Amino acid sequence: MTISFLYQILYSVPNSSDTICSDRVPSGSRYLRLNHDSWRRGKLKSFRQDFDRNSKGKIGIDFSFAFQPIVDAKKKEINSFEALIRGPRGEPAASVLSQVIHEDISAFDDVCRQRIIELASRLNVTGSININLFTTALYQVDLNITGTFKASLKSGFPVEKIIFEVTESENLTDHSVLLRNLKLLRDFGFRTAIDDFGMGHSGLKLLMEYQPNYIKLDRNLISNIQKDRVKQIVFGGVQHMCEKLSIDIVAEGVENEEEYTWLDKAGVALFQGYYFAKPAFEALPGLSPRGFSLGGAAAV
Repeated sequence: MTISFLYQILYSVPNSSDTICSDRVPSGSRYLRLNHDSWRRGKLKSFRQDFDRNSKGKIGIDFSFAFQPIVDAKKKEINSFEALIRGPRGEPAASVLSQVIHEDISAFDDVCRQRIIELASRLNVTGSININLFTTALYQVDLNITGTFKASLKSGFPVEKIIFEVTESENLTDHSVLLRNLKLLRDFGFRTAIDDFGMGHSGLKLLMEYQPNYIKLDRNLISNIQKDRVKQIVFGGVQHMCEKLSIDIVAEGVENEEEYTWLDKAGVALFQGYYFAKPAFEALPGLSPRGFSLGGAAAV
């Protein structure tokens, strides 16, 4: 499928301004507490009905999503939300992923992305959304772009606010195809992130040929970094490299004040972890009072 053909498909869809959901949630501090029973019952009921009918009917698995914020400590605001797969009643991701057979991975991945975008729109996410992407799905990226673009335009969720995360440790069987398709995602306006950077063997090789918008440092590097001189040196090298390449670092899995304080002083701006907020099932969580005070600011 050529790029020109993709454009013909994508831009035959009505302009997103004509299809944006009219339901809006009040801004300010209430935005960070979208777990009001009255709102959720009314606005999520139709989503759950459509979601169950469409996703389960296509791949035979029932599932939904939780959201965890990625915060900007310098601006003191929520930067984006990562969508995390869960069972239909909030069960762990493993309970869902264990049901996915190899032949259904691409179809499952496609349904996940479309449903995340629909749910993000219904929850009135005004920031960005981080979506985990199976590496295998990147080998069919032309079809994936089409489906994601259509879901974005239909729900009114901007393409430029979608961040695809690719895990460094996944088996990259065809490096050249992966590179080409990552660049294609970028050309169509999506942002990208390498997840769990430092955990696998392919991260530096990939980084030499493709520079994503973000790298997310693996929890193994973040854990107790304030006490570990070797981890601090490794972090310093990665940070210097990212600064030179204009790549933003996300410190993932930050669980305590000591880790956050050290990384904050080292110059990290973006954080994700239980220290700030746990994932919230089909909702946008508020931030822990242990973290910095948002002062009522909404995500950007």
